[in-house]
Amino acid sequence: MFENLTDRLTGILNKLTSKGRLTEADVDEALSLVRRSLLEADVNFRVARDFVAAVKERSMGSDILESLSPGQQVIKIVQEELTGLLSGGDNSLTLSSQAVTTIMMVGLQGSGKTTTAAKLALHLRQEGHKTLLIAADLRRPAAIQQLETLGKQLDIPVYSEDPTSTTVVKVAKNGLEKAKQLGVNWAIVDTGGRLQIDEELMQELGDVKKEINPQEVLLVVDAMTGQEAVSAAEGFHSQVDLTGLIMSKMDGDARGGAALSITRVTGVPIKFMGVGERPDGLEAFHPDRLASRILAMGDILTLIEKAQGAVDEKQAAEMEKKFRQASFDLEDFLTQLQSVKKMGSLSSIMDMIPGMGQLSKKMPAGDLDDGRIERIEAIIRSMTREERQRPEILNGSRRRRISKGSGTTPADVNQLLNQFKQTQKMMKQMSKSRNPMAMMKMFK
Repeated sequence: MFENLTDRLTGILNKLTSKGRLTEADVDEALSLVRRSLLEADVNFRVARDFVAAVKERSMGSDILESLSPGQQVIKIVQEELTGLLSGGDNSLTLSSQAVTTIMMVGLQGSGKTTTAAKLALHLRQEGHKTLLIAADLRRPAAIQQLETLGKQLDIPVYSEDPTSTTVVKVAKNGLEKAKQLGVNWAIVDTGGRLQIDEELMQELGDVKKEINPQEVLLVVDAMTGQEAVSAAEGFHSQVDLTGLIMSKMDGDARGGAALSITRVTGVPIKFMGVGERPDGLEAFHPDRLASRILAMGDILTLIEKAQGAVDEKQAAEMEKKFRQASFDLEDFLTQLQSVKKMGSLSSIMDMIPGMGQLSKKMPAGDLDDGRIERIEAIIRSMTREERQRPEILNGSRRRRISKGSGTTPADVNQLLNQFKQTQKMMKQMSKSRNPMAMMKMFK
């Protein structure tokens, strides 16, 4: 989402660092370009103006301009101010002292509210909590069925009632009672939405909130809608007193202005980001980490968290032992590919490694193609177990059989086997050097 903004900002700031000394004119010129870049990214006009003014005020002191590395000092200030721009209170969920903590999900139709409710339930379960989803969106007939389907897929219970013989308030109240009976930690209430904010919708949400007294009222906003998302957040906040925001579709190709403006304009913190269609495509929001990503400084902490969730500690220890002993085979290679897939797309992983995000843009087209992993998986899955463990037995006829079974060509199979030989050598080196650059050679 922030690709264009990242390119613009890093280009501007890199020019500052290339200069030995900075003058006020240098800083003024750079910040004028920063302001223009923010506006082109659809950042709110007042937010962009105030941001640049704050950076300028802190950058103009003699202790900055006359320092040995003034450009780096200015970048540090930009990062801190960008973090402040994205911050707005507590970005974590509030756990109630009551038996069940209640989250009320609100939003306009099309924002991804129902899907996000299921993603949030999965996120909480991954943290060791039990959750109940409550289907209280009676306005959209398919919403109840959609939530039930998602709940079944994720093995998360869903409470629902016949929409023709109940009310939204009753469903929410009865669902909360069910949550207490089940002994869950969290109850997530999926409420109705409209194509626009209206008095009837707000009255309904107000009635539900009064009845269940939720600890969290989270608005799901579509990051792709730009400043319309900011306006929607202002409208909802004025009526139902939001406690947090979830920005959906943050992996899209919109300019990103909504995410950079919404907290400063509304005063409501962002608590989660939707980063994909998969059920696990929801990330806890950390202002400092997103600021680092925008400035192409990476996000190692999030990368570590993703790796910890994707790789079993015991399995990792066994794999490292195989690397060192040169006993790493194609079955192990397949396991590693599956772990990488759990962490997200290759491009998103690259963006989290400091310096690699910009480097990935210079790589040949296709080097970060996730379809390449799919093809490698298909080839390995078309092999017998013995062939995976002893690839040296793969003669011409076996390779032709594998290519037919995987829908690839013999040349593709040969390429994989040659790459695998190189990877075996590389893995032994990585176990000693732990160089992240080496990781990308696996997919070339």
